[in-house]
Amino acid sequence: MSAKYEFSDAEKADHAIVDMCAWLRVSRSGFYEWRTRPLSATAERRERLKTLIEAIFAANHETYGHRRVHAVLARSGEEASLELVRQLMRELGLQPVQPRPWRPVTTLAGDPGAIPDLVNRDFTAARPGTKLVGDITYIPTWEGFLYLATVIDCHSKMVVGWAMADHFKTSLITAALDSAAGSIRIEEGCIFHSDRGSNYTSDEFGRHLSKKYKMRRSVGRTGVCWDNAMAESFFGALKNEWLNRMVFATRAKARRAVVQYIEGFYNRHRLHSANGYRTPLEVHAQYLSRQQAA
Repeated sequence: MSAKYEFSDAEKADHAIVDMCAWLRVSRSGFYEWRTRPLSATAERRERLKTLIEAIFAANHETYGHRRVHAVLARSGEEASLELVRQLMRELGLQPVQPRPWRPVTTLAGDPGAIPDLVNRDFTAARPGTKLVGDITYIPTWEGFLYLATVIDCHSKMVVGWAMADHFKTSLITAALDSAAGSIRIEEGCIFHSDRGSNYTSDEFGRHLSKKYKMRRSVGRTGVCWDNAMAESFFGALKNEWLNRMVFATRAKARRAVVQYIEGFYNRHRLHSANGYRTPLEVHAQYLSRQQAA
């Protein structure tokens, strides 16, 4: 009976109580008596969880679905089932931003020669600095496009290097790689994987990889986004969770927003499902801690 009363109470803004009581075959007097009762322990717990869920959802820029919200609750010691969190978020009307089926193209078809695919869609690594992925995207502003190149470490899923410019020449991706080298130790023989964009397959970038860092180059197939899925996934999160809700008058403002997302949210606070709902920085720091202990 309580479930019917709860449903009527939730829908009272759209339907008359008298009509819903008739449809559900319950009495109006019973409904109003139910509304005046003190909250049960279960109802009080649900309300407390709703408050926590709303706070988590807001603190993470309305980007978390029920799985990540559940993970945050668990990390804080709050016990709640995944299904209960899903139900409460639905009752609250909390819907995370959803990805848009569009991605700007910075990849040019071409023949990369004998560059192999050394990753084969395995975006995991036992240690930092042994397998990196990179890609380029662009961000529209009123001044023109701002191009962003990123480097992600497959061990921690952390964006370890990035660079931005008003062009996507090879110097942009070499700057991103140099940024990564300043953040983590790149091991000799480390794989750098990308799509078949003309800059990533250029002789200039190949020399930068091999001569400066003794890295091995790897590329996926033309037009197959799954071959560079980790890099694609990050750009999807950046656009969907952050940039698509903003309009930038200048490249400088877009740059600040990108830095805020990467360094202020993604690396340090955003829980990553592939990390067991830990942040990239946590995973990286835990590896370093284990190495120091050994």
